[in-house]
Amino acid sequence: MATFFQSVRQGFGRGGSNKNNPPKSPAQAPQEPRSGTMSNSMSLSGSLSVDNVPANDPDAPKYFFQEKYAPLNVRGNFLTLCACPKNVELGEWLAHQLVEQYRLLHGMLQVIQETNSVTGAPICNESTCPTMSAGRLTYTWLVDGRAAKISAPKFINRVEKWIVTKIHDPVMFPTEKVNGIPETFATKAATATTTEIPPSPADGTNPAGPNGSADDWIGKSSGFPQTFYKDCQGIMKQMFRCYAHLYHAHWLNPFWHINKHDILNMCFVHFVTVAKYYQLVSDKEMEPMQPLIDLFIKQQRVPPEALNGGHWAQQASN
Repeated sequence: MATFFQSVRQGFGRGGSNKNNPPKSPAQAPQEPRSGTMSNSMSLSGSLSVDNVPANDPDAPKYFFQEKYAPLNVRGNFLTLCACPKNVELGEWLAHQLVEQYRLLHGMLQVIQETNSVTGAPICNESTCPTMSAGRLTYTWLVDGRAAKISAPKFINRVEKWIVTKIHDPVMFPTEKVNGIPETFATKAATATTTEIPPSPADGTNPAGPNGSADDWIGKSSGFPQTFYKDCQGIMKQMFRCYAHLYHAHWLNPFWHINKHDILNMCFVHFVTVAKYYQLVSDKEMEPMQPLIDLFIKQQRVPPEALNGGHWAQQASN
């Protein structure tokens, strides 16, 4: 039986690059980065340039935390794109939301993966970003069961491949209704003999959501496995880490220089709205970007209805 999620997933390309499927509204993927001056940077110090601000310098100015450098070329908020329609099962809607959030993130990641015509290397490379960091925080990847520091481009590449693999796992993200409680991709990955194990979602989260029960989980009626909600949290957590790196390491180069920082903001606000509305990323995990999130909350770009698990609060009041 065809599902809502099956209809929205059609055309989602396999593989990490997904170059034939750029993000759609509300944010379009930027064109290939071009050279240019900081035409709208009169308030910035003239000493700031691509050459003298290392990508992973934790002491570099955090201009993206300031309101005057955080424009958003969209009116209203993203709640209308976030809230689950009454005629759509929540599991299928969350699956759709994750696919869409990955589309938008992938478009932003493509910007830092563009090759510099002079150096022949991507903007985010082993030299500029030897670790996957966000300011003074460094993210690690599990290798043979141990946390290992790897370069940002390697980390991002593995995250993208991991997410695409999950999205195309017919058990984890089914496109047809199934019966029973099947083994998930996450379970198979954890028990397989492999040298690289993808990060696990946070422990202690009820797979049915804050108001659910162990025998009636999110997505059950549409064939999603019992661990579906926790897997959604794991995917969103890794996507947030990519956003944190984009801001802390690459806001100035390339996003500010090519005047695409507003598009990055649109994608991030949409992401945060979904994450908070469905409690998919913890507040502690969001700490590296909290000043910007607070700014968008103050502006009601992240709507009040999304805070503190807006979906669950709405369900409890009905």
